[in-house]
Amino acid sequence: DFVVSRQVTFSAGQTKRFDVVGFVNGIPLLFGEAKSPVRPAVSWVDGASQIHDDYEKNVSRFFVPNTFSFATDGKDFRYGTVGAPLTEWLPWRLQEDGSSGLGEVARAALSMLKPEVVLSITEHFTLFSSNRKRQRIKLMCRYQQFLAVNQSVARVVEGRIKKGLIWHFQGSGKSLLMAFAANRLRSHPELGNPTVVIVVDRVDLDTQITATFTAADIPNLIPANSGRELQDLLTQDSRKVIITTIHKFGEADGVLNSRENIIVLVDEAHRTQEGDLGRKMRDALPNAFLFGLTGTPINTRDRNTFYAFGAAEDTSGYLNRYSFEESVRDEATLPLHFEPRLVDLHIDRASLDAGFEELTEGLSEDDRAEVTRRAGKFAYLVKSPARVNAVVQDIADHFVNRVQPNGFAAQIVTIDQETCLLYKKALDKILSPDISDVVINVGSGATDERRKFARTKDEEARLLDRFRDPADPLKIIIVTARLLTGFDAPNLQCMYLDKPMREHNLLQAICRTNRPAPNKSHGLIVDYLGIFDDVAQALNFDEQSMKRVVTNLESLKEELEPAIARCLKPFLGLDRSRIDWESLLAAQQMVSTDAERDAFALDFHQLALIWDALSPDPILTDFEPDYRWLAQVYESLKPPSGNGKLLWHALGAKTIELIHRNVRVIEIKDDVEIVLTPEVVAELEKDPDRGSIEVEFKLSARLRSHGTDPEFVALSERLERLRQKHQDGVLASVEFLRSLIELARDIVEKERNTPIEVVQGRGRAALTELFNELKDKKTPIIVERVVADIDDIVQKVRFENWQKTEAGEREVKQALRRTLLKYKLHNEQHIFDRAYEYIFQYY
Repeated sequence: DFVVSRQVTFSAGQTKRFDVVGFVNGIPLLFGEAKSPVRPAVSWVDGASQIHDDYEKNVSRFFVPNTFSFATDGKDFRYGTVGAPLTEWLPWRLQEDGSSGLGEVARAALSMLKPEVVLSITEHFTLFSSNRKRQRIKLMCRYQQFLAVNQSVARVVEGRIKKGLIWHFQGSGKSLLMAFAANRLRSHPELGNPTVVIVVDRVDLDTQITATFTAADIPNLIPANSGRELQDLLTQDSRKVIITTIHKFGEADGVLNSRENIIVLVDEAHRTQEGDLGRKMRDALPNAFLFGLTGTPINTRDRNTFYAFGAAEDTSGYLNRYSFEESVRDEATLPLHFEPRLVDLHIDRASLDAGFEELTEGLSEDDRAEVTRRAGKFAYLVKSPARVNAVVQDIADHFVNRVQPNGFAAQIVTIDQETCLLYKKALDKILSPDISDVVINVGSGATDERRKFARTKDEEARLLDRFRDPADPLKIIIVTARLLTGFDAPNLQCMYLDKPMREHNLLQAICRTNRPAPNKSHGLIVDYLGIFDDVAQALNFDEQSMKRVVTNLESLKEELEPAIARCLKPFLGLDRSRIDWESLLAAQQMVSTDAERDAFALDFHQLALIWDALSPDPILTDFEPDYRWLAQVYESLKPPSGNGKLLWHALGAKTIELIHRNVRVIEIKDDVEIVLTPEVVAELEKDPDRGSIEVEFKLSARLRSHGTDPEFVALSERLERLRQKHQDGVLASVEFLRSLIELARDIVEKERNTPIEVVQGRGRAALTELFNELKDKKTPIIVERVVADIDDIVQKVRFENWQKTEAGEREVKQALRRTLLKYKLHNEQHIFDRAYEYIFQYY
C-alpha cells in the first residue's frame, strides 16, 4: 500500500509535525515540507533547512527508513537524502513543457512521487558510500541519471538496438551514472546474470572509477589489473562488473566472448574509440551492447563519437543528453567566467595556432620536451624568463587578492613539464613554497629536478586530499597534462591557463573549476595566451549554449552600475553620508513591507555576486561607499528567525572585509529594556507607525544576537507573524506597537531566566562540535583541553556587553589567538572565524 498523509505528528523525545509523509506498507519512505509561494524570500530552502537542521537531528529515528525528502514553495521542487547538505538538494525534471511555477512543481511531484518511481529509486538508484572523511553517506540519482539508466536498460532488455550515446556535460555525475547502471543491469531478472564492463582510457580514471564503485559497495566488482587478466575474465565467462582501461584490449586477438548479455559502458567515449584499440574491443566482444558516455562528443571527418556510439534510430545522434546550460540551471555546475590578463604578453594568433597544432593530444607527456623544441618560436615566447616572471607575479597577485580571500584554490596549466618547474621556482620566490606543488608524470629517464615530484598513487591521492582541504596551506597545483579530466575538487575556483588548448580538450580542462561549493558563484579562467580572444573558435562546440554560460568577466563591469542603482532606488532622497543607527532606521522605514524587503534582498544578492567576482578591481572604488552602506542595510533587515535563506544569507568574505575596512560597523541599538518604561511607551504611541518600526528594529537586532537558540528562534517567528498581521491589516498600528512591547517583555524575561552558565554551556558545546569536526590524524588536538582553555581565557577577559565595544572585541580576539597559537592552530583563519562567532554569540 502507498499512502500519503498530511500533518503527521511524531514523538521521540521531541514532538514534531510533518507536512507530508509517504508510507509504503506503513514504512515512511518519503518526507516533504511545503512552504507558502507568496513571499519571494520564503522558499524550498527554508523547508529543506527545517528537515536538515531540525527534524533529522531531533527526531532522527523517523528518518531511518527514509529514501528521500523533498521541499517545495510552489515555485520550485527539490529533493535530497538524509544528511545531504542543502547544496546537494536537486531538482527533478523528467517532463518539461517550458512552463514554470506551480505547473512545473506539479509535474515534478507527479513524476517523482509515483509509487513505481519511489520504489525504483529505493531499490536501484540509492547507494551508500564513504566520503573522504571516511563517513558513510547516502547517495541517490539525479533525474538525468535515472532517465539515462532506464533508457539504456530498456534498450538492452529489448535487444534490438546494440548501442547508444549518453551525452552528459562535465560534472553531471557520469561515474555514479555508471554505478547505477551496473547495479540495475546486474540485478535485472530478464538479462540472465549479465557481465558489465566499464572501460576507461587513462590509469587515473581507472583509479577514480574503481574508487567510486568500491566506496559504493557495488557487488561482484573486479578490476582487470592486466591485459592477461582481462582476457581470462572474459574467456572464462565471468559474470561480474569488470573495470578496465581500453589499452588492455590491445593484447587481445580475436573474439574473447561472443555472449550477447555483455554490456560495455565506455567513459570519455570521444577518445581512443576510432583507432585500433576501439576496433580490438569490438572484435573481442562482437555481440556486446556498447554505450558511450561523454561530455564532449567529437564530430569530425576522422573522429566521430556520434558514429561510434550513436544508433541510427536516435535521430538526434544520442540516446540521452544533459547540456552545460541545463546543468547550470539545475545548479549541478556553475557558470564560467574568463578573464584576459597581461594582454601585452598574449602570443600572436599565428604562433598560438602553431603551438596548438604541435601540442596535440595524441602525444604522451614524456614527449612534450621534444614537441616543445620543434614548436620553436612558440616555446621561445612562452618560456622567456621575462615572460615567466611577469606571468607568475601576476598569478600570485591575482590569487592573493581575488581567490584566496574567499577560501578557494587554483590550478596553473603550462605547456610542458619544464615550464611547470619554471613556474614553481618563480612562484616560490613570491609566495610560501607550501602554498603550491607540481603534479606531473615522472618517467624513468627524468632529471633529478623532476624526480622530486615523483609520487606513488597513494602519495598523490594524499596530496590531492590536502589540496581539497580548506585548512591545508596547499592552495595551488601546477600541471601540464595531469588533472585536466576526471579531477574533482569543489574548492578549485580558478584556472591560470598558459597552454594552447581548444574545443573538447579546453572545455574538459576549464570545467575543473565549475564544481559547486559553499559561497562559490562561478568558475574563473585567467587567460594568459589570448585563447579566449575568440570564444567561438576556442569552444567550437554547441556554440550558442557556450556563449550563455562561458562569459568574459569584463561583461560584469557593465552590470555593476545598474545593479547599484537598482539597490539604491528604494532609498532615493535618503542621506547616505550619515553612517549611523538613525540612517539604518530611516532605511527600514523606506522598505517596511515584506515584499519591499524581499525585492531589495534579491537585488542586493545579485549585486553581491557581481561585487565579489570583480573585487578588488579599481572600478569598484567609486561605488564602495554606497555598497558598504547597502550591505549594512541588508544585514539589518535579515529576518531574526533565519527564515528566507534563499535571499537572506551570509555575506561573502570580500563584502564582510569591506564593511569592516576603515569603518566601524554601524552599531544597532538593541536596548530593548528602555522601550518597556512607561515614559518611552507613551512617547512611542504618539507616532505608532514610526514607533513600531523602531521597536521592531531593536527586537530584531536583539533576537539575532541569540543565533539559533530554539527558544529565541520561536520568539523571532512570533515577531514575523506579528509583522505579517500588521501588513495584512489585521493589526492596526497601535495594536502592533503594543504587541511588540509585549514581545519585548517576553524576550527580556526569557533572557533573565536563562542562567549565564546555560548560555555559556551552549557556547562550549558549539566549540566542542567545531573542534571535533577538525580533529584528524593531521590535527591530533585534545578537544576537551582546547575548549576548556578557550573558555577559561575568554571568561577572564570578557566583561558585560563586551561585544558592543571595540576594546572588548579586541581583547577577546587576542585571547582567542593566544589559545589557538598554543595548539598551532593560529594560522587557520576559518577556525578563528568560527570560534569567534560562537564566543560572540554565547559569551
